[in-house]
Amino acid sequence: MIHGRDGTRLRPRPGGSSIGAMSLFRTKSIEQSIAETEEPEHQLKRELSARDLMVFGVGVIIGTGIFVLTGQEAHQHAGPAIVISFLIAGAVCALAALCYAEFAATVPVAGSAYTFSYATLGEFVAWIIGWDLLLELALGAAVVARGWSGYLQELLELPTQVAGDQAVVDVAAIAIVVLLSFLVIAGTKLSSSVTSVFVLIKVSVVLFVVVAGLFYVKAANYRPFIPDAEPAELAKGADQPLLQAVFGMAPTAFGVMGIVAAASVVFFSYIGFDVVATTAEETKNPQRDVPRGILGSLIICTVLYMAVSFVITGMLNYSDDRMNTGAPLAEAFSANGIEWAANLISLGAVAGMTTTILVLLLGQSRILFAMCRDGLLPRQLAKVHPKYGTPHRITIITTVFVAILAGFVPLAELSHLVSIGTLFAFVLVSAGVLILRRTRPDLERAFRVPAAPLVAGGSILTCIWLMLNLSLLTWERFAIWMVLGVVIYAAYGRRHARLGQSSSTL
Repeated sequence: MIHGRDGTRLRPRPGGSSIGAMSLFRTKSIEQSIAETEEPEHQLKRELSARDLMVFGVGVIIGTGIFVLTGQEAHQHAGPAIVISFLIAGAVCALAALCYAEFAATVPVAGSAYTFSYATLGEFVAWIIGWDLLLELALGAAVVARGWSGYLQELLELPTQVAGDQAVVDVAAIAIVVLLSFLVIAGTKLSSSVTSVFVLIKVSVVLFVVVAGLFYVKAANYRPFIPDAEPAELAKGADQPLLQAVFGMAPTAFGVMGIVAAASVVFFSYIGFDVVATTAEETKNPQRDVPRGILGSLIICTVLYMAVSFVITGMLNYSDDRMNTGAPLAEAFSANGIEWAANLISLGAVAGMTTTILVLLLGQSRILFAMCRDGLLPRQLAKVHPKYGTPHRITIITTVFVAILAGFVPLAELSHLVSIGTLFAFVLVSAGVLILRRTRPDLERAFRVPAAPLVAGGSILTCIWLMLNLSLLTWERFAIWMVLGVVIYAAYGRRHARLGQSSSTL
């Protein structure tokens, strides 16, 4: 076994096969990753606490899902049992969250799943997951910015030429992306403070929905709690789920399988807790606080989601067409004669999406920062601001890209790409935990996944199941994005990788 100066394991094959062939799977040692965080020009400020991380987690998780999917999935798939669907989805997310918590506590370095994969699965897989996360976070921020613009247009009655779905150039979406980017550059602590304000607003609105709605709950609306199963409408062509296209499994509405089908959809309301792991390098005590931030935010959001879904299905019968709209919470209050609540709920939606955009921008800039520091993208972009200690160059580039997407591209059809990208990351992180347990049992782990083979294995299987429920068109677009990433890696990343340069001097 040959070891590089940085601890990289190089395994030459018999017959003179080149180390270059193995370079695709060269791993970067944990020690090297941690050592590079102390380099002056690449050193991020450590100023976040467990509370800050929970604020970021709640800030990014609670977005459009709780304001839209709750009513739609109750109407289409689960009925009042949508409460169980949210519980199942939260439990599935908890499996992946535990894996993220162990990795982030063991490898407290910016980059999240990208950095974790580099340490366990090798450089090529790390590049693939980094490229995948760029798709998830950039597209996610742009999609949410468009939704934010639509809610703001309705709330303030702005001209449709500058905001909302009808705008040719969505000026409001561009403006919110640019404005929030200044906060990202100004520092994670300031971003956390601003996020705290908006999180307080949207959590207050959610609690209002729960508390006020309880007075209008009708027991009859919960009967039957689990409606009888019935065949669901089949999707056709590229819109059909991969599971249906390959295995011929027809979807079911209501009943037990309807609850599971709804869980597959509302699962995406939880997306975002993984972004907390990208801030590990900027946390004062990452070994203790990152697991608390990830798991704490997930628990808070699961409880809120279940409470809202219970109240809303009690206020308005799941079969009512008003549940199957873009604003089911507002419709439930309107149906009970509380018209003024609609504007309050819209305010909560605007606040919710503001924090989601902010944390997605923050997460994407940190992943790009880690990739640039490793040389897979130009290293000059990884320099941090001398005053704010943030990767300002990469944040500016991220902002321009997301602003163009949000302002000029209709993104509703592409939003499922956010989901497949996230699930793919979950699978690799869960597998990485098991691999690192075998390859580096000596590492100090401040947090350990309990019953790791069962938890990580369960996470992998459930995430793959959810990916199979996504449409053929989503898989095709995901494949195109991945192929583009492989081309860029072959043309630039592999030759300029910092790890490869150090290995070549052996």
